[in-house]
Amino acid sequence: MQNIVILAGNIGQTPEVRTTKGAGTKITNFSLATSRPRLSEGRVLRDENGYRIMDTEWHRITCFNGLGKTVAEHCEKGMKVLVHGRIHYTKWIDSMGNDRYGCEIIAEKVEFLSRPKSAETENPELVDRDDEIPF
Repeated sequence: MQNIVILAGNIGQTPEVRTTKGAGTKITNFSLATSRPRLSEGRVLRDENGYRIMDTEWHRITCFNGLGKTVAEHCEKGMKVLVHGRIHYTKWIDSMGNDRYGCEIIAEKVEFLSRPKSAETENPELVDRDDEIPF
């Protein structure tokens, strides 16, 4: 049995770091957007300009300790990253007594697929231009 997740996408906001009260564990969270073409009857749907219509999914990513520190120091909104990890589900009871459920990806490895925007201006020939391809 295995619980393996691999996601490639764009960071949705600057990663947030918090520390647990008891053990002082550092936890870094960020959202990751992944996109895929919308299909109808097995064919990719396109808009009036010929661009693919994309469906976007948002994922909660959680990193611990050293990995979290690296992500917090080097990642920012809009960067492309590849996340290797596992799915983690949680259940809790809210203040109204209702069962609540959550899902997150616990990252075991995060690879940077693009440079932070601040670094892109330093060496323009290394800028990732994949977003500019209209098909």
